[in-house]
Parts: sequence; structure tokens; C-alpha cells
Amino acid sequence: MNIIVCVSHVPDTTTRINVAGDAKSIDPAGVKFILNPYDELAVEEALRLRDKMKGEVTVITVGADNAKEAIRQALAMGADKGILVKGEKKDSWQVAEMLAQAIKPLNADLILLGKQSIDFDGMEIAPMLSELLDLPAATVVVGLTIDGNKATAEKEVEGGREVIEIELPCIIAAQKGLNDPRYPSLPNIMKAKQKPVQEIQGAPSAARTEVVQLTKPEKKRANKILKTDGNPTHAAHELARMLHEEAKVI
Repeated sequence: MNIIVCVSHVPDTTTRINVAGDAKSIDPAGVKFILNPYDELAVEEALRLRDKMKGEVTVITVGADNAKEAIRQALAMGADKGILVKGEKKDSWQVAEMLAQAIKPLNADLILLGKQSIDFDGMEIAPMLSELLDLPAATVVVGLTIDGNKATAEKEVEGGREVIEIELPCIIAAQKGLNDPRYPSLPNIMKAKQKPVQEIQGAPSAARTEVVQLTKPEKKRANKILKTDGNPTHAAHELARMLHEEAKVI
């Protein structure tokens, strides 16, 4: 089975983020970047399927040279090889285009990725890849089985879960609950340094969205405790007065 996993190189949620001087991007100085946690689920699922059904796992990411770090993390988990698609990521459409360009010649049986990246949280790449590659897709998947050329995916929907069947090749976007990703062992971390990482140049079309401005949330916010006599009617009148006369929002 030829399995492709699309991964993203994202800032760690525990790192301190500052806005760059152009007010349209983040300042990378001092920022720790990691393999997107949802993509870890996809890598783990790919490894389990490879070990069960035999085959190869190829990890692909889009970005600059430092994005290789995400590939190396996936290789340390056990993936076989990596592909870095070099290109500037201005929006999700360009990322999806560059991924699709890299995937098309690989004759993949299965394409896995996380349901979203934790930096932009767009949840757009899987549906866009589905359109660009003309393949069926299942998103927010928490259960997956492969039987021959058929995939059965259990996905989260509002109020419950939905089970769908789709034919391979297909695209699966992983959600928490699909599995528990393994921790790379020291020997595998060392082996990852020797595994091949191919570099290709991406050629996306023009971006379809534009970041106008990034701003950090205000550190301090004015708060006021509303003291009442316990009468909810009086409390409601006083709250309305304060919103109108002091906050001036109504």
C-alpha cells in the first residue's frame, strides 16, 4: 500500500507569539515549531496500516527549509521517506495546490492528514485536495478500517457519529480519538537522519485570500462586578443601563 501523509510545521501552542513588523505575519524569533498534533494522528495511522498491509509511507509538507523539521519528526516515528515542497504559504489554496502537484505522480492508495493545523485552524486542506485530486474524502475521522479497495471511516458529526464507506484511493483527515501517536525512540531518531528527503519546487497560482492585519489581544480588560439586591429584574435593568451609558455598546 502506497500511503501519503500531508503534514504541517506549526508553532507550539506553549510558545510566545509576537506579530512581525509587517503586521501580517508572526515573528519567528524564539518560536518553537513542531509537527502539527493532528498530523501526528495521521502519521500513526499510516504506520499501523503499513505494518499490517505492507507498503510505504511518504510524508509531504509545504514550506521553507525549516519545514524539514516536521518531516524528520514523522520519519523518527517510522515513516519511510519525505518530500519537501518548497514554496511560500500565503493561503490554504496555495498549500493545497502545491500538495496536489506533489501527490499526483505518486499513485497513492491512501492520503492521510490531520483535520486541521493548529496555527490557522482552517480545516480546508482535505476538502481542497479532494477537489484538486478528484478523490473522495472523509474528515474528522475517529475510526478507520481498510478492506481491499474499500475504506470504512467513522467520523464525528454534530450529535453523534457517522459511518461511511468510500473506495480507495481516498483522503482521510484525522481527528483526536483515531489513535494514540507513538513517541519516537532514540534509535529511530538517529535512523531518521539517514532517511531520504526529496526537495521539489512548488508552483501555486495566485493566492485567493489576503491577511490584512494581525494584532495581539489586549493584555488587560476592564471588568466590573455588578452588585444587586438579588432581584433579577433590577439586575437586568442595571446591566442594560451600564451597557448603554458606560460601555456604549447598545
